[in-house]
Amino acid sequence: MKIDINDLSKVKGIGVKTIERIRETLTPQNEFIKDGVIIDYPKEFNGELNQFYIGESIEWIRDNLPNNFVDLTVTSPPYDDLREYNGFEFNYKDMLSELYRVTKIGGVVVWVVNDSTINGSETGTSFKQALYAKEIGFNLHDTMIYAKNNPVPYYHNRYNPSFEYMFIFSKGKPKTFNPLYEERKTKGYSEKRTFRYPDGSLKPANTKTISDKKLKNNIWFYTVGGKTNLKAHPATFPEQLAQDHILSWSNKGDIVFDPMCGSGTTCKMAWLSNRKFIGIDISEEYINDICKPRLEEYGWEYGMNK
Repeated sequence: MKIDINDLSKVKGIGVKTIERIRETLTPQNEFIKDGVIIDYPKEFNGELNQFYIGESIEWIRDNLPNNFVDLTVTSPPYDDLREYNGFEFNYKDMLSELYRVTKIGGVVVWVVNDSTINGSETGTSFKQALYAKEIGFNLHDTMIYAKNNPVPYYHNRYNPSFEYMFIFSKGKPKTFNPLYEERKTKGYSEKRTFRYPDGSLKPANTKTISDKKLKNNIWFYTVGGKTNLKAHPATFPEQLAQDHILSWSNKGDIVFDPMCGSGTTCKMAWLSNRKFIGIDISEEYINDICKPRLEEYGWEYGMNK
């Protein structure tokens, strides 16, 4: 009798962490179980860091990246039919499965995504992707919002869409969290707190002085376009968005990955934040005409592996 390891998630009492330990016990470092079959992957990285690569992303990952290799992925997959990518197709299940394999234990994938509206109804594809990520072992660590200060106005019978989802998938508990803070509008005041007993009565508690800064909420606001807008690419997200995630979920020297790097925003901000990067895109035009020139302005050279 053959038992598919993926079916163990259906057994009461067996959780994701247990299944992950079983995988690690049954398969060597360079092997991975997919659909019940052990697949042999590279033992070492077949390439160089701080480089861009042209190729079909899923195939490239399978041929070149070993298991548990990447610290952080920041990427934005094609949104249903919202973007045109020269006819290229996208399989989110295979992509998420490969990202799970190559992400280190404790690593994070930032998945920026949105839905199209067809026949008056949003597709819900973003939620399908998030649920599939959980199904294959990722934790949905946070559901964040990328809110746009200057959304494109539409004229229809609903409120103007002005945000995208930023799903934070983690392989186990995130090993790195460098929280970002923001200035409080009201500074240096004291807050009187109370403690409520089970019977509903209140008891005064200690007075706490509020600091001038507070932890950022999980709704992040950015201005789209401006001087960083790259019209040659149909879908770019703000550089600050990429940098904020890179600073939050990785440390200097970590490997930051974008398997659909497009205009190279993630790679640029990883480079400027003293992380190592790998960028892949199927479009030779995007890599050679957009990504490389963007980084060359900041001292990057082809073949450089700082």
